[in-house]
Amino acid sequence: MKQIAQPALNENEIYAGAIINPDGTGHHVILLDGDHDDTDWQSAMDWAKEQGGDLPNRVETALLFNQLKDRFKPEWYWTNEQHASSSDYAWCQDFGSGGQGSDREDDELRARAVRRLDI
Repeated sequence: MKQIAQPALNENEIYAGAIINPDGTGHHVILLDGDHDDTDWQSAMDWAKEQGGDLPNRVETALLFNQLKDRFKPEWYWTNEQHASSSDYAWCQDFGSGGQGSDREDDELRARAVRRLDI
């Protein structure tokens, strides 16, 4: 199996791992510095862009929980994914229990930003 080299990181960034798709494409997931609390979903999305990144998706938050749980408060964090059946809801990750669920986009949860690098 081919080894994947860790990319160079900027100051205060933390490497979380790589996501490899069934077709062999993939990307590195890098956790950016900073934690934003008590924010609605759209504000969290905007904040993540201001940090030079994006909110993680559901697969990435599962990776972050598995690899970097200690870098998060044991609370709910927004992902960048809206719920497919209701545009008023977005997916979130619980960094206490590891579960995922959806919440109203106007509720206030925490946020962390990631950046992605193609492999």
